[in-house]
Amino acid sequence: MGFYIIIGLVSLISWLVSQKLKNKFKYYATLQLENGLSGREIAEKMLHDNGIYDVKIISTPGQLTDHYNPVNKTVNLSESVYEQRNTASACVAAHEVGHAVQHAQAYQWLQMRSSLVPAVNISSKFSQWLVIGGLILSAVSGDTGIGFTIAIIGLAMMVLATLFSFITLPVEYDASNRALAWLKTNNMLTNREQDGAKDALKWAARTYLVAAIGSLAMLLYWGLTIFGLRD
Repeated sequence: MGFYIIIGLVSLISWLVSQKLKNKFKYYATLQLENGLSGREIAEKMLHDNGIYDVKIISTPGQLTDHYNPVNKTVNLSESVYEQRNTASACVAAHEVGHAVQHAQAYQWLQMRSSLVPAVNISSKFSQWLVIGGLILSAVSGDTGIGFTIAIIGLAMMVLATLFSFITLPVEYDASNRALAWLKTNNMLTNREQDGAKDALKWAARTYLVAAIGSLAMLLYWGLTIFGLRD
């Protein structure tokens, strides 16, 4: 029952934050920029202002699919952000370039996060199955030895995923701070547009915060469940 309560609460909070984020970006997408620049043009200018000329800006399908890829050095902007000239596209484009600036300056949290990606990709697929499988094996066999060991391996993978979620927080917050600072310093936005960009990025960051808290809650739940077998 505890598992389903945690899942339910995390899912509900995540959905509420996600809906709020979508509504915020939908609203700020209606505020056209006075400077008339598109998301692509803003991204390009921010890159050049930071002395970065080896990063490509490309358009990617979907909505809120924007991201920076450090492997091939590309700022990937969703079609609407890439083409449109509004507050939402400005803050998203600047935020993603913020990650490119982090990469160029060897920002330690981004480096740490990137180093964990391969391991997290594996652990996210198998961790919960190992934990559940280990618990079932212990219950069926009546022996907590092998089953306990398997569950602990799965739990260790969950620790890695949770660590990754929390390391993501400073990476995302820093990218937003870099974006907002650059937009303000270079007078790219009016006061109203700047306030809108700050508000939109604040809600975007909260999605990562909710994900991190949810990951920690699940880790604690399974940890208490596994070690409860030893009592």
